[in-house]
Amino acid sequence: MNKKKILYIGIPILVLILGYFFLRPNEDEDVTITAEVVQGEFLNEVIISGEAQSTSLKNIDGPANLRKFRLNNIKIQDLIPEGTVVKAGDYVGKLDPSSVNEQILDANLNLETAQSKFTQEQLDTTLTLKQERTAIKDIQFNMEEDKLELKQSIYESPVTIKQLEIKIERAERDLKERKEDYEIKKRKAIAKMVEVGTEVSKIRKKLDGLIELQASFTIHSDASGMVTYAKNWDGSKKKVGSDISPWNLTIATLPDLTKMESKTYSNEVDIRKIKKDQKVTVGFDAFPDITIDGVITSVANVGEKKRGSDIKLFQVLIKFNETNENIRPGMTTSNRILIGKQEDVLMIPLEAVFTKDSISYVYKDSGFSIDKKQIELGESNEDVVIVTKGLNAKDVVYLSKPAGLDDKNIAELR
Repeated sequence: MNKKKILYIGIPILVLILGYFFLRPNEDEDVTITAEVVQGEFLNEVIISGEAQSTSLKNIDGPANLRKFRLNNIKIQDLIPEGTVVKAGDYVGKLDPSSVNEQILDANLNLETAQSKFTQEQLDTTLTLKQERTAIKDIQFNMEEDKLELKQSIYESPVTIKQLEIKIERAERDLKERKEDYEIKKRKAIAKMVEVGTEVSKIRKKLDGLIELQASFTIHSDASGMVTYAKNWDGSKKKVGSDISPWNLTIATLPDLTKMESKTYSNEVDIRKIKKDQKVTVGFDAFPDITIDGVITSVANVGEKKRGSDIKLFQVLIKFNETNENIRPGMTTSNRILIGKQEDVLMIPLEAVFTKDSISYVYKDSGFSIDKKQIELGESNEDVVIVTKGLNAKDVVYLSKPAGLDDKNIAELR
């Protein structure tokens, strides 16, 4: 009885052990992946990456009068971190003041020289005019003496009287000429003083402007918002050490986060499919769970070459139809542009399609065998392709080529 129990129990266990060793899959064999033919809605989409940006920006600029003082390529010495939220009047950054400091030093030296020259000219003018006034008074005193002498010489000879009269007449003529010369010298001195004084005023005005410019090298925000760095001509962001010029004064911007768009570029093949007003689903690399509906607002007619590439790309702008507080300018976007859709069609993965001599075919699982079957294809997207003929819904196809079927004939369509 015990032997029978052992046999009843042992035989099934032995069968299971033998079945495990003889029927288990070979670990060295490839595991073939299959997929079913799906019937449903086909979405023809173009997927391109882009960058989120605001459609409404307030610029934070450097000093506007750099060109007036012939200053160019001023370096950014300090800049608050990008993404900092500021209020109106808050500190944003500082420019390197070394170039304006040099001009201030030169202007101070020039002002001292001009003021010294003005003082010297003032003293010279005072002395010259004083000498001229003294000479005029001397002539007047001499004339008075000659006139008194003439009055007292009524009993002198006619020759003596005539000499005194000629002397007085000559003195009067000299006095008139001296007074005319004095007026000329006075006008000349005034003009010279005005010239020197104007130079002093000009240099002082320039110095005041330079001091005001120096103060404006410390930059504050004139509005509230979140700071984003401005971009250079080559697309790189401005940062500490970057230059600003009189033709591009912006160092940062304050974007309106309620007005956002995605800026992207399409290649020459896809741009033919992309049109204004097409619907877009926008995703974000930083937030995979967030998607926003959008619409194309602009498609460039002329392509442009990106730096370091000969491929022409066309700019496409996509407006966001809604807002999200997590979305920030500069985030990478994934834009699924809906080109068209078809209802109730058969679809298989792109990996399931093979070609030979321009014939498209699949490896179809027929249950007990694998057939190579010709198919006709319709439109495709990045994942699937429409099958218009050759397969039925729920047929099973292989995503990789099964081994040993290379020489098998392709079953053509009828």
